[in-house]
Formats: sequence, C-alpha cells, structure tokens
Amino acid sequence: MDLDDLRAVLFDMDGTLVDSDAAVERAWHTWAREYGVDAAAVLATAHGRPSDPTVREARPDLDERQVAVAAARQLELQYTDLDDVREVPGARDLLRLLDVLGLPWAIVTSADRRLTTVRLAAAGLPTPDTLVTSEDITEGKPSPEGCLKAAAALGVDPATCLVVEDSAPGLAAGYGAGMQTAALKGLRGDLTLSGLRDLADLLSEWTPPPPAPGR
Repeated sequence: MDLDDLRAVLFDMDGTLVDSDAAVERAWHTWAREYGVDAAAVLATAHGRPSDPTVREARPDLDERQVAVAAARQLELQYTDLDDVREVPGARDLLRLLDVLGLPWAIVTSADRRLTTVRLAAAGLPTPDTLVTSEDITEGKPSPEGCLKAAAALGVDPATCLVVEDSAPGLAAGYGAGMQTAALKGLRGDLTLSGLRDLADLLSEWTPPPPAPGR
C-alpha cells in the first residue's frame, strides 16, 4: 500500500497488541468443560470474534437468554486471568511511534470494555481515546461495523485506514470496510508482517499530509 495515503491505524487487541492467547484458551477450556462441549472445536472458531456467536455454534440448543448467560460466563472467566498477559513484542514502541508521528490510532476489539481495559493495563499499554468494543456494535467481526465506527470517530475516510489483525475474521472486517490490511501470524493481507516491528519500520517513513488548502 502507499503510505502517503495513510491517515489512521486500527488495531485488534488480543493477539495483535496484547499476548493473551494462554488466558483466552484457559477460559474457553473451562467454559467448554462446564457446558459439555469439545474445547478444541470451540477454539477452532473462537479467535477474533465476540463470545456470543461461538457460544451459539457450540450450543445451538440454547435460547437467546441462555446464550447471553453462557457468553457472560465465558467473559467472567477472563477478567481476572491476567498473570501471563503481556504486550506483543514491539507493541509499546509502535504505539509511541504513532503518537510521535501524530498518526491517529484506535483499537477495534471483540472483547468488551472491561476486559479490554484490564488487559491493556496488564500489558502496560495505553487505552486509546478511540476504542470500539463488543458493546459498541450490533455485529462483531467479520462484520465491518466496528472498523467503520472507529474511522468515523477518528474523522477519517475508511479507505485511508490500515487495519492490523491476527485473525481471518478481523481481516475480513477490514476488507469489508474498504480498508487496507496488515496481517500477522502467517495470514495474508495487503501487508504481511512477521511482527509489529516490521510495521514500525515501514511507518517510520510516513510523513504527515500537507494541510488542506486555505488552512
């Protein structure tokens, strides 16, 4: 992609900025045991999505009230499991670089606000002014709703946003929003990254756009 067109960066949280894989897997294993389903099957589809659709697929016999209770239980298992939650290598330096460059950034996550803030704090990362969580949208990833909402909050054209993701649903959300994508963990996007330091190297060459005429 042409970095000259870039106006904002949208990050996923879990697996992208915050290494919480072990905590997420522990929570789903406990939940699967409690709800009598296969943990491996649940984990195969859980990453990068809100809890609700995964619960519905794992337990199609549950009504909407029961789905809400089961999804809340899954989140409850994650709120206090923070012992090995840490930043993804390079995350803190990358966010500092964006701030130095004056390049706006946001987080678009399938987690709720409580889980997002406690995980960012545990990893030693800042909570951005623009934060779109599962509580702010009606459809989770791969729907583009969250990405579009973040772009609107930042006041930028979606086509000028770069979505940084580590999951197929998250990348699909970025594409659906008409945004460029940067993919981690061996996935393919408009940019394919081996890690966040790759992105920092690329963005170190970015320069702010000239002011609009008349300003």
